[in-house]
Order: sequence, then C-alpha cells, then structure tokens
Amino acid sequence: MPEIKEEYIEASKKIESSLYEVKKVIVGQDYILERVLIGLLANGHILLEGPPGLAKTLILKTFSEVFDLSFQRVQFTPDLLPSDLIGTQIYNQKNSEFETILGPIFANLVLADEINRAPAKVQSALLEAMQEKQVTISKKTHKLDEPFIVLATQNPIEQEGTYQLPEAQIDRFLFKLIIGYPSSKEEVTIINRFCIEEKAEIKKVISKNELLEYQRLASKVYVDPSIINLIADIVSATRFPRDYNLDKIGDHISFGASPRASLNLTKAAKALALIKGRDYVKQEDVDNIITDVLRHRITLSYEGIMAKETVNSILTVILSKLKPSISRVK
Repeated sequence: MPEIKEEYIEASKKIESSLYEVKKVIVGQDYILERVLIGLLANGHILLEGPPGLAKTLILKTFSEVFDLSFQRVQFTPDLLPSDLIGTQIYNQKNSEFETILGPIFANLVLADEINRAPAKVQSALLEAMQEKQVTISKKTHKLDEPFIVLATQNPIEQEGTYQLPEAQIDRFLFKLIIGYPSSKEEVTIINRFCIEEKAEIKKVISKNELLEYQRLASKVYVDPSIINLIADIVSATRFPRDYNLDKIGDHISFGASPRASLNLTKAAKALALIKGRDYVKQEDVDNIITDVLRHRITLSYEGIMAKETVNSILTVILSKLKPSISRVK
C-alpha cells in the first residue's frame, strides 16, 4: 500500500485539534460534530432534526469561532419575506439613489432555524443560494463568499404552522441528521459547564483559507473503482430494487435517490477519509455515512408505510444483498 501523503496527515491533526476546541463547549453529540465537520470539508449543507434546546445553534456558532468563519442565524417564521433573508434595495434620499442592503445569508455559516416554518417563496430564495452560491436582488446577481454552508433545523414536535420542504430543496442537503437528548451523565456535565464553571476559552485553530485548502485536499482523495461501483449500485437499487432481485422491498419504495445521492456519498466519504488521516476512501467510510446521506432521499410508498418499513430497514436489505458481491478495499 502506498504511503499516505504528509499533507493529509498534517491536515488530519489540525482537524482533530479543531474538534477538541469545539468539544470544550459542546458536551457529547460526537456523532453530530463529526457530521458537521464532514459538511464543512465536503462543502455540503446539513438538515438537522431534533427537539429544541439541544445546542443546535451553539454547535454551528462554536464551529464558526474555531474555523474563524462569519456566522448568521435566521429564525424562520411564516411571515418571513425573501428580502429578510437575501437582502433588498432601499432608496437613499441623501444620494437620490437606490442602495443594496445585503441580508444575513451573506455569511460563511448560516443557521436556518426551523426552516419548515417559512413559506415557499422564502424557501425558494434559499434554494438559489444553496445550489448556485449566489442570490439575485433586483435583477442583479451577488456571489456568496466561500465557503458557504447552510445548517437548517427542523422541530419534529410542533407541526402547526409549518410548510413541508419540497423534494427539490431537501435533496440539496448533504446530510439529514437526527439529534437526540443527552444522557444523564452528559446532562450533569452540561449543568457544570454552563452554570458552575467558568466559560471555556476556545482558540481559532483553522483559518478560512486553510479550510478551503482542506476542501481541496478532500476533493483529491482517491476512490477505488470498486467503491464507486458499490455507491452507484446502492443508489440505483433504491430506484429499481427489482433489478437487483430485491422484490421484497420493490413495492415499499415510491421514489429512490437522485444522482445527487451518489455525488454526495462520494464527497462525504472523501471528507471522512481526510478526517481519519487518509488520502484514499475505505468501504467503511461509505458504511459510516450512507444512512445520513440517503435518509431524506428515499420516499416510502403507502405499502411501505403500512409494512412499518423505514429508510434504515430498506438500506439494510439493500446492503445485505449488494455488499457481499463487492470486493472489500482494505
């Protein structure tokens, strides 16, 4: 096996140091923190679902401090307008000219809090920014600063006054993550850290330019053709399960994953390999992230819902069928 390039090892050490700084503030949630880190390295947006009060805002704000990135939080409400998000033009009486006032979306990290509370026209404005990395104000296009990553949250408890995200938008998220409550032991640590002890001082470990360089390194991570074939087969099996002799779940899937799933699965696996200090992807990297990439991209049919299927159970069946036929990359 060829020796791993030194730049990947050094990048991994720096990334590990940044995660250490984040954990000075955030208690537990190691799984979520790693996924947010993958999102930063893969330059992908993240949809985070969980009850209120679980430090979703604090997680992203802490990452922005450690990575020296600009941060904005937008509380989505039913009366929010696109101009409240992307900006607008106002008339300056002193100069007798219109001036463009840029909105809070012009930041490196944007927290779209309770995104499903905003109406379709606001979600549409966010759509252009997420996909094209630009916004249009009064027929003029404004480029967003790189990196630009949206972390959107959804509250699964309250559904009154919410607007379900359309498939076109939800497919643009790299991950959909489910955040849970802390354990009793972690709860004690949270109380001590925020109510008893002095506030921890965190350091800026990685600059914006370094992050852009790490994104470039992640994009160059090697992926073996057998792993590429595995990713393509897994995603294809969500669309045409009967082509893979998966008749059992054939009637349980209404819509499978789009090609974005294959692209995002590959990009996220590359980013995870970089975090682990490797310049090549292992199959275990794909195994590690596949549920988070596909969770929001597979739509169950009525038969699947009645059979009490879940995306996890569907993927378990697909992987058990496909993975034995693919040679493992060590």
